[in-house]
Amino acid sequence: MTPADAAPAAFDALARVQLLLGMGGAAMWAIAALSVATLALIFWKTWVLLAFGAWSGGGHSARALAHWAAGREAEALAELAGRSSLRASLARAAMQAARHEGFSRVAAEAETARVARGLLQSAGAGLRGLELAATIGPLLGLLGTITGMIAAFQALQMAGARADPATLAGGIWEALLTTAAGMAVAIPAQVALTWFESVVDRLRHDMEDAATQVFLRAPEERR
Repeated sequence: MTPADAAPAAFDALARVQLLLGMGGAAMWAIAALSVATLALIFWKTWVLLAFGAWSGGGHSARALAHWAAGREAEALAELAGRSSLRASLARAAMQAARHEGFSRVAAEAETARVARGLLQSAGAGLRGLELAATIGPLLGLLGTITGMIAAFQALQMAGARADPATLAGGIWEALLTTAAGMAVAIPAQVALTWFESVVDRLRHDMEDAATQVFLRAPEERR
């Protein structure tokens, strides 16, 4: 396709989209807005988890924990210096709490748990939005279908004996269009939500494991 042909094709596709939105009424416009918001949320959440090192493997944290287990506390903290991943942040917080002279073992574990809750809350940000999209997408589609069916049967009633079954059929498929659109938004939102939740669960497990390893080798006087 040449650049000269691309512009008419794009305008034709845009016209079709506008036609479909017009057929579905207000519910279809709401679903379209929801789809844009859902897509933006999925991209944003992926970027955030990348920044948090969700798929980095935790190599620095593993090396730091190995240093810590061998008694090389300074090397362990140096390995984590400047690291911003959730695993590294939690391991560093646990090590610092374990070394803190003013903390008992219980206080150090409580401080580590507090930091872990904050980190996991950051990792889980946005998941409620995806859950909401997966829930209200089909509901918006159902609402559009119901209102469309009401309009179709009202038109059938007004037509009386001259009612055309083709007109009724056309009104019904236009109404069902919103249900399909709502499901098209809800399915990717639910898939993304399940995926992100599994990533956060894996991060939670890794962070709990790191904290356990740190406190298994906490200084004797704080055990």
